[in-house]
Amino acid sequence: MLHPDSALPVVAIVGPTGSGKSELALQLAERFDGEAVNADSMQFYRGMDIGTAKLPLAERRGIAHHLMDFLSVREDTTVASFQDLARAAIADIRSRGKLPILVGGSGLYVRAAIDVLEFPGTDPAVRAELENELENSGLSILMARLQEVDPVSAARISDGKRVVRALEVHQITGRPFSSFMPERDYVSPTVQIGLNGDRAELHERLAARVHTMVEQGLEHEVQSLIPAGLREGRTAQMALGYQQFLRVIDGESTVKNASEETIVATRQFARRQLTWFRADPRVNWLNWAQGDLSATAAALVSQAKGTPGT
Repeated sequence: MLHPDSALPVVAIVGPTGSGKSELALQLAERFDGEAVNADSMQFYRGMDIGTAKLPLAERRGIAHHLMDFLSVREDTTVASFQDLARAAIADIRSRGKLPILVGGSGLYVRAAIDVLEFPGTDPAVRAELENELENSGLSILMARLQEVDPVSAARISDGKRVVRALEVHQITGRPFSSFMPERDYVSPTVQIGLNGDRAELHERLAARVHTMVEQGLEHEVQSLIPAGLREGRTAQMALGYQQFLRVIDGESTVKNASEETIVATRQFARRQLTWFRADPRVNWLNWAQGDLSATAAALVSQAKGTPGT
């Protein structure tokens, strides 16, 4: 184990759902005496296990996993709150001389943990006033005002919700919303490892994964979470698989249809994840099928640590 004062990097394992991030995280944790920090926003929720492919406790090989199961399905969190929690977990892991391994496919949450990223506050009264103006006067009026105070944001956004948010931030901070847009600047030493592979193989993996979830009892899991407040939680009920199987429970769909809809939605989500992470030139991409995947990833970690490979 390294001395607690060593400059340990953060290892971030990213990529689309179904690409093998959890397994690689375990391998690296075993090799470098590390602990995992979850960055999958749906794995925050207690009881949402099957549908989120949450690694069962018995399969974590004794490796600590942080930021799992800390929310009820009624609750919501923010990226800003996650940033505080993730950085605290990373600092704790480092303080014990262990390697922090951030793992997950929620792109903004990953960036919140590893990048210099500010989150401007909100003011319900200002927001309500702007939303009322949007409804009564129309988007063009607000867009014209945004063009005056923040032409960079005006060129990038066009939907009413985001325009309202940009004007709200300017009004309460005095700064243009665009000034909060993140640069690709790590808050501390970090190495990102991205997993990708053949698109057709990924599609097959995702379909098989959904069918396995159904066989393992996804519908029963969704049913069991309704008394816990699944329908009342704004975020949890929209998770892939959960929203589809809520309709099965309501008699509005069938298991077969819900399964196929979940497969399609999961493939679309994986495509969005790839688009997000590919935009970051700092990601070191590896093929999940390569025989030396673990060794190649370990070499990247060793290089980031500035120590010989182990």
